[in-house]
Amino acid sequence: MADFTVGDDDHFRIDGRPVRLLSGALHYFRVHEAQWDHRLSMLRAMGLNCVETYVPWNLHEPQPGRFRDVAALGRFLDAAQRAGLWAIVRPGPYICAEWENGGLPVWVTGRFGRRVRTRDAGYLDAVRRWFAALLPQVVERQIDRGGPVIMVQAENEYGSYGTDQVYLGRVAAMLGECGVSVPLFTSDGPEDHMLTGGSVPGLLATANFGSGAREAFRVLRRHQGAGPLMCMEFWCGWFEHWGTPPVVSDPVRAAGALREILECGASVNIYMAHGGTNFGGWAGANRAGPLHDQGLQPTVTSYDYDAPIDEYGRPTEKFWLFREVLAEYADGPLPELPAEPAGLAAPLRAALSDWAPLPDVMEVLGEEEQPESGMPPTFEELGVDRGLVRYRVDVPGPRQPYTLGVSGLRDRAVVYVDGVRRGVLCEEDGALEEPVSGPAEVELWVESLGRVNYGPRLGEAKGITGGVLHERQYLHGVRARALRLDAFEGPAAVSGVPFVPVDGSGRGGLYRGFFEVADAGGTGHAGLELPGWTRGFVWVNGFCLGRYWSAGPQRTLYVPGPVLRDGVNEVWVLEVEGAGAPYVELGPGPASRAAAGVPEVAGA
Repeated sequence: MADFTVGDDDHFRIDGRPVRLLSGALHYFRVHEAQWDHRLSMLRAMGLNCVETYVPWNLHEPQPGRFRDVAALGRFLDAAQRAGLWAIVRPGPYICAEWENGGLPVWVTGRFGRRVRTRDAGYLDAVRRWFAALLPQVVERQIDRGGPVIMVQAENEYGSYGTDQVYLGRVAAMLGECGVSVPLFTSDGPEDHMLTGGSVPGLLATANFGSGAREAFRVLRRHQGAGPLMCMEFWCGWFEHWGTPPVVSDPVRAAGALREILECGASVNIYMAHGGTNFGGWAGANRAGPLHDQGLQPTVTSYDYDAPIDEYGRPTEKFWLFREVLAEYADGPLPELPAEPAGLAAPLRAALSDWAPLPDVMEVLGEEEQPESGMPPTFEELGVDRGLVRYRVDVPGPRQPYTLGVSGLRDRAVVYVDGVRRGVLCEEDGALEEPVSGPAEVELWVESLGRVNYGPRLGEAKGITGGVLHERQYLHGVRARALRLDAFEGPAAVSGVPFVPVDGSGRGGLYRGFFEVADAGGTGHAGLELPGWTRGFVWVNGFCLGRYWSAGPQRTLYVPGPVLRDGVNEVWVLEVEGAGAPYVELGPGPASRAAAGVPEVAGA
């Protein structure tokens, strides 16, 4: 048992002894559980004494009162303690984290809309029920009960969103009511309006930034005159969006920024120490523009973040430079690195021999079709978080050919008219190029590319949020049917799909293939590529690797080694727009970004 306190003398203390927190962000939900121990050992080897994680509400409560593996957080905290790390927990309820909907469940934002993250009684009741289910995992693992948890965050970067101090106070009070006794804190950007909006009297305020520590802490001191200084998110890299260039930060500059934080006498949480992967289609999205009200920017599946430990669990040049800096602040010699995970021994090609068109997949795995409605229901109204919704509507006739389009499309639709594909629509381009005459039956297969996780557009609806128009006339009598990604969970999920041999047409649908691995137990990872494919999702042995998209910049999907098995393995590809070569390629993954000069700093 130990006592962790936030002193008024600029120090954190454990049993009265001053300590500096050298923390690294690692999200348990972005790393396969069988790899937690290795990744946590990598944090220790880099010179860290603490790990920080968010908790995504929507992953654990996908429907009201239906909780799913909340105990995963407890298992991760136990793994952190085995690794000799303290733990910082950030349970939200909102987390941002470039995660779908900022971690808020669809049923919450669909029900409460703009009232989320405010003092609204209904929203707070939902938060209270969630905290009651989650927080026992934290409370029983607090440091004063012999566990690793030393601090818990109240909300997250609220100063970037609002000014409802009543709400923040109630969230903090709920944490205490649920038994959280370790110190609470807030984190915000080092700007006056953010710290004013996001801080809570009596709680430690921390700052998030990627450089300029001295100036950032000067601003923080204007708002909090005493207490430990901490950069709760030291952004040593950044995330990437589909259709944009890769984002890479300079390792030497990042190491210099880390050194500046520590020279200020501050504690730090490296965001991210190891980013991991947005498995299962859980990647979020952002909006462009000064008011975050312009084009959607969906986040890629990889959350590598240009972190010091890359997506494949390997040390990078940044790792070695950070280790050199952190070694100066360690209590003793740093531990050796664990064995590096081995990539797939030899590249292989998995032929995709079986195929089923999307309508056939929908018949087996889809929800019941909704009754006709005057206007198309949104994903939220259908209770759909991730996946596709097929909207069907008739163009009455006879009538002349007119433009067919969609208002309020979020985010992308493949359109068929009388069974013939006629085009792909998106929010910015919501009308078919060729006019459509009536009578005709129109199908629109609509996909969310990820819900906004940051800013005022948090919680915006997905699907067809306006209507289907022919000329300037709404088309009514819409039938909607959902195909959820969750329907594909598990290795036997597609056993009832009526597959036929691949015909080479390149049409959308569900493709299936097989490949053999001789020594899966010795494989730490693989990388999977889809030459010529357009957009969709991939599963290996029933485990969803996430979304692929020819828009780039990501070309390779990460396959955790524990997903593979000795002998025959099964791969599924759900292609939404257009298939490429009738196979997928697996290999050891992209080359490590470790620098050639590593040995000179490896012993630090």
